[in-house]
Amino acid sequence: MLKKCVLCEKGSLNGKSIARKGQYKAKGGTGSKIARWSKRKFLPNLQKMRILIKGIPQSVFICAKCIKKGDFKKAIPRAKTTI
Repeated sequence: MLKKCVLCEKGSLNGKSIARKGQYKAKGGTGSKIARWSKRKFLPNLQKMRILIKGIPQSVFICAKCIKKGDFKKAIPRAKTTI
């Protein structure tokens, strides 16, 4: 199962984490420079839920934005069986 939103296809994005060096001009320095950068990932806020997809209950990942919109129908909880 992929870590993507089932409804809007939202997934992870790649980016950079920038480390700066030097004193800012406002504090009397010559300005900040980029010293180095490293790769990082921006992950969406995904929640695991049981919803109906084409009338079949499935456990899938949905982003928080789609949960707020309410573009889906929740599946009824599974009945607990005791033997």
